[in-house]
Amino acid sequence: MPRLVIAAPSSGSGKTTVATGLMAAFSERGLAVSPHKAGPDYIDPGYHALATGRPGRNLDAFMCGPELVAPLFAHGAAGCDLAVVEGVMGLYDGAAGRGELASTAQVAKLLRAPVVLVVDASSQSRSVAALVHGFASFDPQVRLGGVILNKVGSDRHEVMLREALEEAGMPVLGVLRRAPQVATPARHLGLVPVAERRADAVAAVAALAEQVRQGCDLDALMALARTAPSLDCEPWSPASALAHTRGSGGGAPGSGAAPVIAVAGGAAFTFSYAEHAELLTAAGADVVTFDPLRDEALPAATTGLVIGGGFPEVYAPELSANAPLRAAVARFAEAGGPVAAECAGLLYLARSLDGKPMCGVLDADARMSERLTLGYREAVAVSDSALAANGTRLRGHEFHRTVVEPGAGAAPAWGFTHPERRVEGFVQQGVHASYLHTHWAAEPSVALRFVAAAAARP
Repeated sequence: MPRLVIAAPSSGSGKTTVATGLMAAFSERGLAVSPHKAGPDYIDPGYHALATGRPGRNLDAFMCGPELVAPLFAHGAAGCDLAVVEGVMGLYDGAAGRGELASTAQVAKLLRAPVVLVVDASSQSRSVAALVHGFASFDPQVRLGGVILNKVGSDRHEVMLREALEEAGMPVLGVLRRAPQVATPARHLGLVPVAERRADAVAAVAALAEQVRQGCDLDALMALARTAPSLDCEPWSPASALAHTRGSGGGAPGSGAAPVIAVAGGAAFTFSYAEHAELLTAAGADVVTFDPLRDEALPAATTGLVIGGGFPEVYAPELSANAPLRAAVARFAEAGGPVAAECAGLLYLARSLDGKPMCGVLDADARMSERLTLGYREAVAVSDSALAANGTRLRGHEFHRTVVEPGAGAAPAWGFTHPERRVEGFVQQGVHASYLHTHWAAEPSVALRFVAAAAARP
């Protein structure tokens, strides 16, 4: 599998611009391109999916463990001609205090993939050679195959940069000029998701493809991608993951009609890992998407409800105005229906969000905050729920600018063990609601347990 990792010295250098543009440009050549993102980010994969027509998939060595990075990659890239992996933060930045764990460099090494470094050259000339030399020599196991220079100001500027990198023996695989017309809008948690600006996002991705096509040597990049050696691993599969879980004593759904798992989608709930739906389906569920902004009822015969992350705070008035669906969700939860809610889902189940009535399932209120809560967490389930048995250990990620008061119910969802000790979230009847984003491929038993709970509903 030809593959490239697109990295940078720091955030804001242009990784998303280059990675998305490369994906789109190679797709326009008729190649099947597999898009991937290092780290827990949900938003960039939406642009990757738009560029390639395939699900954007995350590779997170903290949440899933280093041993799953290559198998998950091979699962997503099966049948493709090229895989492009967008890095996270700076090349060597990872989980705080954990060395290289969850860094782009670690992902590149686990995938045995060449790295292309995207450098913001807007305020430097010859110094770019020292910068690139440092990144190339810092870890000999990371193979830096070339550089793409971003935000180059003029022809003269480009000449100076190329001369410096030629002295350093580093190939220049692309030069991109400043192009504000293809900038993607951002707000409090990063880029605005594709689902909220589909037409503009399509135009932006097309413009990125044109910019990359004009500024990058696609043939040289493909040749570099082909230097990646074979990966010695079996692709991850949801069926095999669940079979192993059952073999370890995990539950299984009963026989009969497939339980219907309703998954929230639309513009307000855009955060989801593709493997979650795949695991639910492999566990025997019929997964149906609904839009809380538009649909006034849950899908017919719903026996389980998944409400993932997103931006309900942006759509609080519209979500509140859909009183029929709020009432339907409340009735479902009050009747003991299994509900798995993460972050945005937690806010939607609260009594109110920024003063606007929500579903009222939880005796808690949510509001926007100026403080960003961000970081990896190690957690253990401290209450039995439809999602996780007491004692289940998972690694996850928090990423929000909201506050829920109180932060935990009488039966909390999780006890955090690192980097701080506290309890968080709510378990009541069939509801499991928490700020914590998790990746179910790390612990498939949660999908199996949830489908079993849904299957048990009358």
